[in-house]
Amino acid sequence: MRNWQLPAHIEDILPPEAQRVESLRGRLLELFRTRGYQVVMPPLLEYVDSLCVGTGVDLDLRTFKLVDQLSGRQMGVRADITPQVARIDAYLAQREGVARYAYCGSVLHARPAADNGRRELLQLGAELFGHPSVESDIEVQQLMLRALALAGVPDVHLDLGHVAVFRTLVARAGIGGTLESALFAALQGKDVSEVQALTEDVASPWREALRRLPGLYGDRSVLDAAARELPALPEISRALGELAAMADATAPGMATLHFDLAELRGYHYHSGVVFAAYTAGHATAIAAGGRYDEVGRTFGRARPATGFSLDLVEVSTIVGAEPATGAVIAPSGTEPALLSAIEALRAAGEIVVIDLPGDQRPVAELDCGRVLVLRDDRWRVEPA
Repeated sequence: MRNWQLPAHIEDILPPEAQRVESLRGRLLELFRTRGYQVVMPPLLEYVDSLCVGTGVDLDLRTFKLVDQLSGRQMGVRADITPQVARIDAYLAQREGVARYAYCGSVLHARPAADNGRRELLQLGAELFGHPSVESDIEVQQLMLRALALAGVPDVHLDLGHVAVFRTLVARAGIGGTLESALFAALQGKDVSEVQALTEDVASPWREALRRLPGLYGDRSVLDAAARELPALPEISRALGELAAMADATAPGMATLHFDLAELRGYHYHSGVVFAAYTAGHATAIAAGGRYDEVGRTFGRARPATGFSLDLVEVSTIVGAEPATGAVIAPSGTEPALLSAIEALRAAGEIVVIDLPGDQRPVAELDCGRVLVLRDDRWRVEPA
């Protein structure tokens, strides 16, 4: 018999994990619905120019590409749903005021983000369009934290940054092109010596400010230090004020806050606040988001936008198995009393599996910890 194998970093999700993921999906989408986020379902395939334009080179490199046999144009399998939601808001929804969207669907990456990572993710997220101020960033960040709490993720550590700080400094210093890209990479890697070398020819005070960025990370005192040590520019003051407002809105116990002004996650994509959630035992972020006001411009209608997303499968593995009493196995039959008892159990949310005639599998294989039996002319549920 042929040994069927899946491609590297692609895997099946089997019971009971698949049921756990599906249950979590329903609960989180319901959380979003009660806060006014309407579900959209973009297609898995689109033309590459709408999937990748305006989102930076990183997303383009992660996108699987193929040629459409009907049109001859290049298509891509989505690697991120957020640009699709931006297209929907700009091109299809045509709403003038605030619009809130939610989604959950598979995305595919050409290469895994980590050596042991998966290439097919189940991306769940929420996006808010049409509001330019920090209040909408706070709403989205708080929704992300509530979603992680509802999922049962313990000890959430929240990193907060703002790409406007670096963007303002390089603009005032007249830095662009190759040097900007090199500085971006050095700051992301916290390579202090490389930052110093790259800024040797940068004029003061921008040289000193860029060199201070790698050290501006830690608790809330970082914001005070940044206000003292960085140039007193309105763009930087506004960014620090937005970060302080987001910190003020985070209730005690929801997350441990950490600020990093050299965090440039999605620099070519985001335009303001960026945030990411971590938990013990996971080196990479389990949820992330931020403001991305310019993505809709590709579709002819730039609107203020902020949102977050997470990989539902990864979150499910962090949470682990839910306590379960096991399904109920019931005998096969057509007696009205038996059928009534089965339907009553199912209406109450119980899983009832019919023991089909001739099925010799052990009860444990059916994940049934209880059995429906007739005792004293009444159908009762008892331990298997």
